[in-house]
Amino acid sequence: MTKTQKSHPLARLWNYAIPHRRAMVLASIYAILNRIFDLLPPLLIGAAVDTVVEKQDSLIARFGIIEVESQLVAIAGLTVIIWGLESIFEYLYQLAWRNLAQTLQHELRHDTYDHVQHLKLAYFEDRSTGGLLSVLNDDINQLERFLNVGAIDILHLLTTVTVIGGIFFYTAPEVAWMAMLPMPFIIWGSIYFQKSLAPKYAAVREQVGILNSYLANNLSGIATIKSFTSEKHELDRITHESDLYRLANESAIKRSSAFVPLIRVVIMSGFIAILIFGGRMALSGALAVGTYSVLIFITQRLLWPLTRLGDTLDLYQRSMASTERILDLLDADALLPDGETPLDLGLLRGEINLDSISFEYADTDAKSVIDNLTLNIPAGDTVGIVGSTGAGKTTLVKLLLRFYDVQKGSLRLDGYDLRDIKLEDLRKAIGFVSQDVYLFHGTVRENIAYGTFNASDEEIIKAAKIAEAHDFIVDLPQGYETIVGERGQKLSGGQRQRVSIARAVLKNPPVLILDEATSAVDNETEALIQRSLEKIAIGRTTIVIAHRLSTIRNADRIFVLEHGQLKEDGKHDELVAQKGIYARLWGVQTGLRKS
Repeated sequence: MTKTQKSHPLARLWNYAIPHRRAMVLASIYAILNRIFDLLPPLLIGAAVDTVVEKQDSLIARFGIIEVESQLVAIAGLTVIIWGLESIFEYLYQLAWRNLAQTLQHELRHDTYDHVQHLKLAYFEDRSTGGLLSVLNDDINQLERFLNVGAIDILHLLTTVTVIGGIFFYTAPEVAWMAMLPMPFIIWGSIYFQKSLAPKYAAVREQVGILNSYLANNLSGIATIKSFTSEKHELDRITHESDLYRLANESAIKRSSAFVPLIRVVIMSGFIAILIFGGRMALSGALAVGTYSVLIFITQRLLWPLTRLGDTLDLYQRSMASTERILDLLDADALLPDGETPLDLGLLRGEINLDSISFEYADTDAKSVIDNLTLNIPAGDTVGIVGSTGAGKTTLVKLLLRFYDVQKGSLRLDGYDLRDIKLEDLRKAIGFVSQDVYLFHGTVRENIAYGTFNASDEEIIKAAKIAEAHDFIVDLPQGYETIVGERGQKLSGGQRQRVSIARAVLKNPPVLILDEATSAVDNETEALIQRSLEKIAIGRTTIVIAHRLSTIRNADRIFVLEHGQLKEDGKHDELVAQKGIYARLWGVQTGLRKS
């Protein structure tokens, strides 16, 4: 659906809220009844004035209550009942609407986050984390504020106009039109302001996403900012983006703030008309004094609440801008199609075949990152994949994990095309240890057990020992219960890497991919990791993307890539003897040859 074909955000939200329509209708009924009983006291005031002025000829007397004092007691009794019902329905609608707002907020955040998790990796590479966070948090909260306040205000206003309009035309049709005269101007003004505010609040939501993106990036990179003493530079950037956000809001505020003063002038004309012309009718006897009192009171109740329409519209437009961003994210069609073939991990051998595969990233003019590549990796073998920067090594990992689909050829696991395998089963079958280790804020135990959440303490400790991580973990202040900090910042690079390896060991996958797992550690840590890798490679297919060639020296086979093509393959000694690309890389790393 193109942008011009999209339905209104409110209609899209209504369609989304189908399961809660009954609750919304019930909550609306409570709100309408509350406003009806809230509007009745002016009638009681008019009845009291009528009783005092007309005595035995009053409206109440027509119901058989002749005594004036009895009439006043009856009015007092009605007051108690009406105020009591008003309070009861206010409690009920507040309870219903607020719970409904919380439920919709929860479900929207749940559904949106779930949808985001299943989007293609390319979707995230083209967008900022801060912008997505803005939608998942700020925009959903903005919608909740409208449901809590704005929706009730609109219901109350519609009820007020309907009830009081009916009272006017029933009691004094001669002057009723005067009270209703401002309505078309107010409605027209509301529609005009709504249309003019919509793009301004869309700009506000867009700018807050950009600002959040900068904040998220800077908080993640605070160590880099500090090390380069760039605090002032980053403060200036944040100040600039925050000022743009302020200016976007200022433009919207200027427009929305003009609404109430203009509406007040229109409202005043209706009130003055009732005051003067209704008063003349009361003086001439054409209108009862009590009725005139009611008209004065309910004119205020009718017209003055309209001054809140500006605030309500302001809240409405903010929420609709947020709703559109939320639902656009939910509608994002960037999902990888799931396969239908399940995998039995217990029977999986781990044979991998790449048959003439090609791949290039979208929106680039560069040639294919992977170009007509054919590889065969036997089940249970340990293979190394090497090559200079840009050779396509990391892209190959993304294809194996099916973050992307190959564009030509086929990539198979045990004879199954990866596109046919159920995505969840495929990724359960593959353990992945990245050079960019990501640890979650939590304990060491929780991070090792991540993905294998039901693992026992014994299994976690066994995995840590295989990964050469147990010894340093027990030396931590709280051992396995030590909090690692966001992204594992309280641990060293080597410690984070070994926790990551322990996580993969605990998963016990048939296929293990190590993407330059030793590229950022010292020699001693590399030796420890290398020893652990030799242990965990036994009995499984292991693919090692290597920067340090010493990591793959004992691999069953080594594939050398260049510009996405296979240039050499063989064992370490064979490749060194060929004096080709691999031999040159080996010479550079061992100091035997210069680059």
